[in-house]
Amino acid sequence: MKDLKQYIVQHQDRFLEELFSLIRIPSISSKEQHKPDMYKCASRWKELLIKAGVDHCDVMETKGHPVVFAQKIVDPTLPTILVYGHYDVMPVDPEELWKSKPFEPEIRDGKIWARGADDDKGQSFMHAKAFEYLVQTNQLPCNVKFMLEGEEEIGSTNLYEFCQQNIELLKSDIILVSDTGMIAFDIPSITTGLRGLSYLEVEVKGPNRDLHSGLFGGAVANPINVLCNMIASLTNEKNEITIPHFYDDVQVISSEERALMAQAPFNLDAYKKAIDIKEIHGEEGYSTIERTGIRPTLDVCGIWGGYTGEGSKTVLPSTAHAKISMRLVPNQKSEKISAMFQKHFESIAPPSVTVKVMPSHGGEAYVSPIDMIAYRAAEKAYTTTFGKRPVPTRSGGSIPIIAGFERILGTKAILMGFGLESDAIHSPNENFPLENFFKGIETIPYFYKFYAEMMKEK
Repeated sequence: MKDLKQYIVQHQDRFLEELFSLIRIPSISSKEQHKPDMYKCASRWKELLIKAGVDHCDVMETKGHPVVFAQKIVDPTLPTILVYGHYDVMPVDPEELWKSKPFEPEIRDGKIWARGADDDKGQSFMHAKAFEYLVQTNQLPCNVKFMLEGEEEIGSTNLYEFCQQNIELLKSDIILVSDTGMIAFDIPSITTGLRGLSYLEVEVKGPNRDLHSGLFGGAVANPINVLCNMIASLTNEKNEITIPHFYDDVQVISSEERALMAQAPFNLDAYKKAIDIKEIHGEEGYSTIERTGIRPTLDVCGIWGGYTGEGSKTVLPSTAHAKISMRLVPNQKSEKISAMFQKHFESIAPPSVTVKVMPSHGGEAYVSPIDMIAYRAAEKAYTTTFGKRPVPTRSGGSIPIIAGFERILGTKAILMGFGLESDAIHSPNENFPLENFFKGIETIPYFYKFYAEMMKEK
């Protein structure tokens, strides 16, 4: 593959313009008004995959947003890699915090700035271009399938059923995913674990209408005050979660493994400086890396109620709402945790209000063994292009469908991410360094090569 870098340089402007054509489509899966954009983005993916060299590509319906499926079968006796990614993106709010328009990609300071630049249009598109290179140079060593969904950011709601209905179509030896990150560009890493997720919305209701805060304040419970007190009680002074039995199924990590995790390069001062905080915060007795990798969490992702417009309006609100995310670790089951939360939250509500808990979506934690062929192939690929051996790391994030793939399709996944913590995914000013984008396109073909060789030797 000595011409690989030359191919990337020769076609880099086209690669970027093709990626930008995807980014310009506001494929926000959580908003109904963007449903036409979901189809538009899926259709554009189809055009680009056909152009890259797949045998055929289909935009396949689900009960929600469509799935793009494509494949190229070189030889049925060769290994098959299933590339998974998603073309939906998070909302851009608050838009006023963006330094450039979120769906008009710009290149500044060596980075692509736009919603989806990293998560996951940029990272998914690396695979299309890596595949294109292998096809155009007649070096594709295995069969390749692509599956790009439009619901990852809302829990892959309909992809589970899609997989169950298309088990044979999706049959593969390994699932290849780039929706994770690296410790740093000069410290390549392979994600070997993902936390699970339980996401809920809660409503606290008081009086039957908004009341005058002067006439009723002090005599009627304020749902916002009550909600804040209830949320505050969900953790104690050690930042432990107080829901009964919450930790019962948490996987206990040995002191030996914790010692290995501690060897991963991590600069606490740089971490705090990057997000402009004076001090870290979290569960007592664990390091920052452990808190975000091997321990469960509970966070309020949004809270609202009453009057929040410009100026003042003195009301005692009728209702208050919050969205709550719980990140889970191996052995914790999302449905069980959601039920636990609901029972506890309802039990701590004072009689002055009524409480409603609405589970939204969730999924299970995932662990990728470092002794499987795919890991060894990925390790060799990173070593080849970065010049150093990658570090195995567990991510604090969640991709619930990955555990679903193993349960439904019986196939493990290898997580080869090229994003950085500074890419601001899910936030205003999301970005993706050009260096990472092109290095991903350079590294992925080597994974194909080494994986095919190792599978042959198996």
